[in-house]
Amino acid sequence: METIKKLKENVEIILPENGLEDKLKQAKKNNRKLIIKLGFDPTAPDLHLGHAVVLKKLREFQDLGHQVIILVGDFTARIGDPTGKNKSRKPLSVDAVKHNSETYINQLSKIIDVDKVKIVFNSTWLDKLSFTEVIQILSNVTVAQLMHRNDFNKRFTENTPIAMHELVYPILQGFDSVEIKADIEMGGTDQLFNCTMGRKLQETFKMNPQIVMCMPLLKGLDGKEKMSKSLNNIIGLTDEAKDMFGKTMSIPDHLIEEFLHLTTDFSLNEKQNINNRLANGENPMEIKKIIAKNIITQYHNATKAQEAEEHFVKQFQNKKFEDKEFMPVLIKTIQHVNKTIKLIDLCVQLKSELSKSAIRRLIESGAIQINLKKNKDINSNIKLHSGIKIKIGKRDFYELVE
Repeated sequence: METIKKLKENVEIILPENGLEDKLKQAKKNNRKLIIKLGFDPTAPDLHLGHAVVLKKLREFQDLGHQVIILVGDFTARIGDPTGKNKSRKPLSVDAVKHNSETYINQLSKIIDVDKVKIVFNSTWLDKLSFTEVIQILSNVTVAQLMHRNDFNKRFTENTPIAMHELVYPILQGFDSVEIKADIEMGGTDQLFNCTMGRKLQETFKMNPQIVMCMPLLKGLDGKEKMSKSLNNIIGLTDEAKDMFGKTMSIPDHLIEEFLHLTTDFSLNEKQNINNRLANGENPMEIKKIIAKNIITQYHNATKAQEAEEHFVKQFQNKKFEDKEFMPVLIKTIQHVNKTIKLIDLCVQLKSELSKSAIRRLIESGAIQINLKKNKDINSNIKLHSGIKIKIGKRDFYELVE
């Protein structure tokens, strides 16, 4: 019972409801490992704490001796797949797929034992299908069933185009489960429809259908949207310890409980005790420190966590800022601090993930501050020096240090 309880911790959806118990009983009876599937399309290789929610659950299954299969959707990434938004995602080149896959797999080692993971690529079987075989697979699914997927339904209702390959995508993902004979498919709650397609197709192929386990979607630093690189609201698994600490300290107070449960590895009792401290009026900043140190210890080590806290206290907590919302997220080290640079060029350096036009819009809208003063002149010359403070947008704060 304790094993079941642990495996169900933080899981938002299990389909069918008692499916996990049944699968574990079958595995014990037949003396075999369960096959746990996690698929990804290698479109963005940088993993963050949102990905870690699912990966930690995979590690729990791994620790119990079950077989984790990471399925790389290299076939679907090459043709473009649905984004869950109002348009399809652009297809990737073969080289981009290869690079992103290697980066992703390397980062997995921060959470799961990659030596015990089986990594497969769905092009292995999808490239070999004849057109006749593809049509036979598609014939098992109706258009009405596909329209149950929320984004398809919404786009259809709004007369937004849906390409045929997008409708085919969830069916191909379901066929992946047929090929690897998955017992359990893991994903976020946004993957529920695609994962259930695997159950349907396995039943069609007279197989014992997989169960679906969906983890909640961790909100990003903005406290509103799910953590996503495209929204620039992430804490990356490969971030430096000081950056991890600063970002965690910047989360809105209403996210503390969510971060405590989904990003830390405290025991249930420890989490409850920390929750009680917060409920009893302890300063939220002190609770965030506890969470930040735990996160850094997981992805770096305890020494780095202690150093990051000391750095934060020294650099920020012991200083009084005029703007109380001017909470640091990142500390950047730059070369040649005694130089002059145009404001737009400085912001492009600090926010390299944004386009120059996006930076220009931020500046012109008054979203950039230099030493607590707004600056809307994209061509203004900024004299850099150690200690200069730059605020970009609502939450990205930089202090330049030698």
